Amino acid sequence: MIKRYPANERNFFDIGWLRGSRSFSFGDYYDPDNAQFGVMRVCNEDEIAPGRGFGAHPHSDMEIVTIVLKGRLKHEDNLGNMEVTSAGEIQRMTAGSGIVHAEYNDSDTEEGHFLQLWFMPRERGLTPSYEVHRYDQEKLVNAFLPIVTPEGTNGTAMIHQDMSIHLGRVEAGKRLYYSQKAGRRVFLMLIEGAADVNNLNMVAKDSLRAEFEPEILIKAKEDTFVMLIDMP
Repeated sequence: MIKRYPANERNFFDIGWLRGSRSFSFGDYYDPDNAQFGVMRVCNEDEIAPGRGFGAHPHSDMEIVTIVLKGRLKHEDNLGNMEVTSAGEIQRMTAGSGIVHAEYNDSDTEEGHFLQLWFMPRERGLTPSYEVHRYDQEKLVNAFLPIVTPEGTNGTAMIHQDMSIHLGRVEAGKRLYYSQKAGRRVFLMLIEGAADVNNLNMVAKDSLRAEFEPEILIKAKEDTFVMLIDMP
C-alpha cells in the first residue's frame, strides 16, 4: 500500500518570523486521521527569520531530529549543551525523562530553513541526550546514505527506535532503489526536484507513505534531493 501526499495539502502557517508547513497534526492544527505514521509523529518544514527562534520549552519521551537545509541553527538546553548546526549537518535530541531547550536562527542576516522530525522512542523515561552529526554530502550522489540509525555506527547519529533516516541526491535521468523489509513502513519526501516514485509523479515537498511495499524505485526527472525514513 502506497499513498502520495501533495505538498500543497500540508497545513501551512505564517506568523511573520516563522513560516511553516506540517505534514501531521501539530500545535493548533488537529486532524485525528493524520496524527502519525508508524512511530513518526511530526514532519515540520520551518523557515525562520534572522535572529528569531523558539525560546526555552520542555519536551519528554520523544526522539527529535532536525535536518538543516539552509543556514545555521543554534541550540541550548538545560543539560549544558550549546552548539550550532549548519547545512550539511543534523541534530538529534532524546527528550526522554525531560529536557528544556531553545532553538534559534544563528544568523542575523540569513533566513534559516529546517526539517523537524519527531519519533516515538522504543521506551519511555530514557536519559535525555543531544548530538550533532555531519554527513558526507559526496556520498549522497545516486545513493541512499544513512544519517540516523539505532546503532549510531559508521558515522550515523544514534536514535532510540528501530528505524533509520536516509538522504540521497539523484541526478536527472538516474534511478535509485530502496528494498523494504517485510512488515516495514517507509516515509519519503522529495526535498528538491521532481521524480516518479513507484510510478507516482512527485515534485518538491511532496511525500509518500508506503506500507509493505517490497521496493521503492525513484526515477529522477531532474536533479532530486530525497529523504527516506524506514520504520516499523
